[in-house]
Amino acid sequence: MRRAARAGGLPPAWGLALAWALILARAQALENGLARTPPMGWLAWERFRCNIDCEADPQNCISEKLFFDMADRLAEDGWRELGYKYINIDDCWSAKQRDGAGQLVPDPKRFPRGIKALADYVHSRGLKLGIYGDLGTLTCGGYPGTTVDCVEQDAQTFAQWGVDMLKLDGCYSSEEEQAEGYPKMAKALNATGRPIVYSCSWPAYQGGLPPKVNYTLLAEICNLWRNYGDIEDSWDSVLSIVDWFSAHQDVLQPAAGPGHWNDPDMLIIGNFGLSYEQSRSQMALWTVMAAPLLMSTDLRTISPSAKEILQNRLMIQINQDPLGIQGRRIVKEKFHVEVFLRPLSQAASALIFFSRRTDMPFRYTTSLAKLNFPDNTVYEVQDVYSGKIISGLKTGDNFTVVINPSGVVMWYLYPMVQPWCLVRQQGPGGGVHPLIL
Repeated sequence: MRRAARAGGLPPAWGLALAWALILARAQALENGLARTPPMGWLAWERFRCNIDCEADPQNCISEKLFFDMADRLAEDGWRELGYKYINIDDCWSAKQRDGAGQLVPDPKRFPRGIKALADYVHSRGLKLGIYGDLGTLTCGGYPGTTVDCVEQDAQTFAQWGVDMLKLDGCYSSEEEQAEGYPKMAKALNATGRPIVYSCSWPAYQGGLPPKVNYTLLAEICNLWRNYGDIEDSWDSVLSIVDWFSAHQDVLQPAAGPGHWNDPDMLIIGNFGLSYEQSRSQMALWTVMAAPLLMSTDLRTISPSAKEILQNRLMIQINQDPLGIQGRRIVKEKFHVEVFLRPLSQAASALIFFSRRTDMPFRYTTSLAKLNFPDNTVYEVQDVYSGKIISGLKTGDNFTVVINPSGVVMWYLYPMVQPWCLVRQQGPGGGVHPLIL
């Protein structure tokens, strides 16, 4: 979702329940078997925007060189093996007009070899290519959009090019056009026979909440969707997204799961707006929200510290947990500390202790019992960032974490496997005997 004015604005809401019923009746569920865990990769927009001046800035303009470069970095710098596999083009890639046959075409100066050649190269590096479209007369950047009448044609074009993900924005379209066009694109993508992950901006244009957004039906149409406004390169922007997702978690959390994800937008780690602690916080909070991990930074010049955050193996394991349960904020303290919990497979959990304070490190004392963990359980705990292990933490034990300003402490917890336990039996001598499990 790009912050651009839409022609004519939105008409008044019209028969929402009936509209959704008609959508369900018309739409073919996506059923593509894709995005069983949150997609991971790289997306151009936040870092490179709509920079098309390749004469003045050839290294950073939206051109095939940028995407070839980023594909090389994902393949050669350890990203691909960790799961970062999508190279996603955003707005401003196309020519200003469709061709004589009405087809979308890339800008001939900036993409002289075409999108098919780019896709072939990306695939040769063991990666996947994503592209941007807009369900409207124009994209948010003013390039040709995909009107409802062009949906099938554009879906076929993307498939023929070898595209693996489509992000469909919604600038310059009406509420009625969105209600018809987004489900129609799901059906059209299925009809191509090519597996293409489908990312929708639809709910963001409808305020992100019921009754305008029916998440049960949305999950049958899209693999992931933008719920809220665009992220900017600032801590305030990150906090606004976290606040909105937390305030509406009762609606959003049940909608997420394998094949259908809430998308709070890109990771801005490695750019200009976040401190080291804030970068660690965004990574942890996006992970506990089961968010897609789509970086938008310059992988050619990324700092070692930002790379270390984004390549944290345990963090990625948690994000990619096969249960696909989105986490929730479970505690909001008056002294600006919050606790988030995400249930994981094999009875494990991820806990985040997050401080919004800006003064000094804060000592936060609690227990797993206060966080509603099961009684009489013993846990092994690993600090996700430091790697430190705490063994034998009981549910009732008090503990203290020290949280840096704007920072997090993140734990991975799992019940300890006991080879035996002691049960009191009334045997000879009235002793305690081990019970082998």
